[in-house]
Amino acid sequence: MTALNELRLNDFLGHMIQAIHRIEAYIEDRSEVYFLNTPMLQDAVIRNIEILGEASNNIMKRFPEFAASHPEVPWEAIYYMRNRTIHGYIAID
Repeated sequence: MTALNELRLNDFLGHMIQAIHRIEAYIEDRSEVYFLNTPMLQDAVIRNIEILGEASNNIMKRFPEFAASHPEVPWEAIYYMRNRTIHGYIAID
């Protein structure tokens, strides 16, 4: 891998880590009822799910060997969740 590719991979991984940390911070000590009654919080979590999915897709496409070497990460499931929140938003409960 070239240095630029390694940088991009690190960027995508960093985006995923940051999105996970944000979701954790947003929902920490929040009840399900609070979450369900707070549209702004839902929007913030969904946005970070979208970021996770987009970064996951970029890793699968641009760095398939890296994704394959980490089968413990559900790359496709993360990307499909992103698609579900964007394209199937009407059916999300």
